[in-house]
Amino acid sequence: MRADHRRGRSRRNAILAVTALLAGGGGLVAVNYAANASDVTAAAPTTRSARTISCPDVKGALPAVPRQARTEVDRNLELLDRQTAQADRRLVDTRGEGGPNFVQNAILGPLEGKRAAAIERIAIAIGRVAAKPSGLEGLAACTLGLDPSGAGAASRSPGGAPGDGGEGSDAGQQGNGSGAAERSDDGPTAADFVDITKVAPNVPRVRRQAGASTGAFISRCGVNKQGQHNSDNDIVAPGVSNGAHHVHDYVGNRKVDFNSTNESLSAQGTSCTNGDRSAYYWPVLRDTTRQGPDAHALGGGAEGNKGAILVPATVSISYQGSPTGKVVAMPRFLRIITGDAKAFTNGTKNANAHWSCTGFENRVQLTDKYPICPAGSKVVRSFAFQSCWDGRNVDSADHRSHVAFADAGGNCARGFRAIPQLTMRLTYRAPAAPDFAVDGFQGQRHSAVTDHNDFINVMSDRLMNQAVSCINSGRRCG
Repeated sequence: MRADHRRGRSRRNAILAVTALLAGGGGLVAVNYAANASDVTAAAPTTRSARTISCPDVKGALPAVPRQARTEVDRNLELLDRQTAQADRRLVDTRGEGGPNFVQNAILGPLEGKRAAAIERIAIAIGRVAAKPSGLEGLAACTLGLDPSGAGAASRSPGGAPGDGGEGSDAGQQGNGSGAAERSDDGPTAADFVDITKVAPNVPRVRRQAGASTGAFISRCGVNKQGQHNSDNDIVAPGVSNGAHHVHDYVGNRKVDFNSTNESLSAQGTSCTNGDRSAYYWPVLRDTTRQGPDAHALGGGAEGNKGAILVPATVSISYQGSPTGKVVAMPRFLRIITGDAKAFTNGTKNANAHWSCTGFENRVQLTDKYPICPAGSKVVRSFAFQSCWDGRNVDSADHRSHVAFADAGGNCARGFRAIPQLTMRLTYRAPAAPDFAVDGFQGQRHSAVTDHNDFINVMSDRLMNQAVSCINSGRRCG
């Protein structure tokens, strides 16, 4: 019994070491802009000559948006996202159909009309309280071209480099269902793995200030043994089936898919023992030496995600405090995506991947390499979500701007408030390198740096207030 107690204490210390590493901006990669983890991206090519829709960046062309117009502007920027994702989907679904003018008449033409209406609503909203911007109508037309990189790197509105809806953008990269054999960018390779015993310690220490909130709130939600999977992303691509184009693991809320709404999420059961109905989901890890049942399905092998899905050995979900002060409650239905599912091509600006091995987490964390773990040690994926909130919005057009990471000192930027920091730790009994890989978009080579995680807060106000009380009073509960 004493030995069991020591093992339990050792495990808790390992978890706390990781969450301390990741808390308060102390992660290896600090993310300030908004999947896996996003900006909606182009129809994903399955060959180097795949077609992709490219639309002008509307958000980047806007002047400063007055506060009174932000809600309407953000709503229409998000609508532009959905319109492009739907057009991308239609481009894939109708491949080979119609005559030479089919794409222009049936896809690009209607898309231009829809975008023109949304862009005009944006201009009108700004014009009600400031000078109406001119010249935006020229941003309505999209074009069709070739994506020589195979990464679907067309710019998207709203704003900036393609990503995963903040997932890095789980929306919009599309395969043609023709099978993974056409892929020319398979990964990972042996070069994407590193022996963790040969990596120099790189984990910084997080120093707490007087008045720090030192408690923790735990949700025990299982490991998804029931196999709740789909390739949707309700945050980035609501209403779009297969909007993620890779498969997610889910724990917590029992039914999360492209049709989910706040109301439907509130009505579902949960795998969490404390009644937490929040949705926690991340791209699956696969054993690439074995064929899975989705070998020819969208989201799976048809889009390059080959192998049998691995069930995590453990999933730990905790909410941590701020190293500089107290935290306030998260609003119900807050949506957060951490990491960038397209960091391989986008760069590491929005990456937030942490890979390690049990027994090494307080010494080594990897961002762009998978670990080779010694015998008896498990592969670990850790996630620390943004812990600062703008105090107003539960989501934003880019799925990132309403939340942010604390700075290196653990402080939130002006106008942002510290909220409980969601931290997650997943362990796996993975096969030997290089025979495992995380699901991802085509063109991203299943790179370790593309790891990401998604969260929708569906805790009741009572449970969230309990979490805040525990954290601020220095207790550990949940």
